Order: sequence, then structure tokens, then C-alpha cells
Amino acid sequence: MRQNRDVARPAVRIAPSLLAADFARLGEEARAAAAAGADWLHLDIMDGHFVPNISFGPVVVKALRRHVAIPFDVHLMIAPADPYLAAFAEAGADLISVHPEAGPHLHRTLQTIRGLGKRAGVVLNPATPVQAVEHVLDLADLVLVMTVNPGFGGQSFLESQLPKIAALRRMIEATGRAIALEVDGGVTAETAPRCIAAGADVLVAGTAVFGASDYAAAIAALRGGAAPPRRAGEAP
Repeated sequence: MRQNRDVARPAVRIAPSLLAADFARLGEEARAAAAAGADWLHLDIMDGHFVPNISFGPVVVKALRRHVAIPFDVHLMIAPADPYLAAFAEAGADLISVHPEAGPHLHRTLQTIRGLGKRAGVVLNPATPVQAVEHVLDLADLVLVMTVNPGFGGQSFLESQLPKIAALRRMIEATGRAIALEVDGGVTAETAPRCIAAGADVLVAGTAVFGASDYAAAIAALRGGAAPPRRAGEAP
């Protein structure tokens, strides 16, 4: 890795999670989030095996794709993940993220995602160390830090993950690559500024957006926590 490179950070992007939306009106909810200013739409895919919940699969992703043009940020909480990568790519995913624990060859999985013409992400559960991504950052377009244990929405934010976000920001800046650093779990207008200060530039929020009466105001409140970009080596 190249060290001490200054890397320009993009403006903070907001990715509302459809897991907290009204499942009876998913298309309408997706359009409402996009109209309210969402940058991406976060789609949580759960299999009832890797995490203790079941959500939806590529058929639903494909059905939603015709409703909005913003990027689909697809988070695969499934194991194994490899057999389903092509299906989600074909369904309309723009970015596909996987967990290191969901398959034996993370490097190969990321290569496959990029070979499908999609951006590739790696997801770190609360107990997964930053070293899990150290040797695949050359293939990653995004690193997602879970600030709750995955499987259910509406959980409380784990403050213990803030040092991990800061450590990953330093690792990303050292590569000289524009890798997005995303946070998911308990993100609210109160916790968002702390995530951003630690180095996050993409915030996933479910209940904080879809549980609000005004989606645009909720997204603006999350984005309002943005702090000026840090230079390499500065403390969060």
C-alpha cells in the first residue's frame, strides 16, 4: 500500500434501507426515498441462515429496479453468497457487498462481482476485525461497517465500532483509492455526526428515514451531520 496519500472524500451519501419500509408498498417507498433526496437505495438480503431473518431475493430487486434510477446498494447477508452474485447483478444491483464469513475465498468473490460489471463491497460485522479486508482493498469499492449485529432493523447503535470506522478510514486513505466507507445500524441524526467524524462517507438508515413522517427532512437531518473532510493522519 502507498502511505500518507491525501484522498479527497466525497460528500456524505445517504442510503435508506428498504428493510424498514412498508413491504406492501415497496415500489412506492423506493420512489419516495429517491424523491426525498436519497443518493442510494440499500437493499438487505437475508437468508434465515447467515442471519436470523428472511427478507427478499433477486426477483424483488428486479421488480424494484424499474421504479427508481438511483444506485442499488445490495448487501448480501447470505451464505454461501457466490452462487447468487450473477442473479443479483442481473436483477439490477449496482454495488454488491458480501461478508468475509459468507464464503471461503473473499478475494475470488470480489473478483467475480467486478467481473459482472458491478462495484464490490466487503462487510464487517461488529466482531469482525479490520484485518479481514486488509489484503483485498485493491478489489473493494466499498467497506461497510455494521454498527449493530445484522439481521433486524431498529437496533441500538454500537459505540464500540467508532474506532473501527476510524481505523478503516486510515487504511483506505493509505491505498490512494476512492473506496467508500459505509456505516449501517442504529444510524440517526444523533449518531450520524459521530460516524462521519470517524470517517464514514455513506450512511445507511432504515427506521430513521422510513419511520419518519417526512422522508426529505429525515434525509436532510442525517446529511446535516457532515463534517469537513479530514486529511490523512488526522485524528477523527
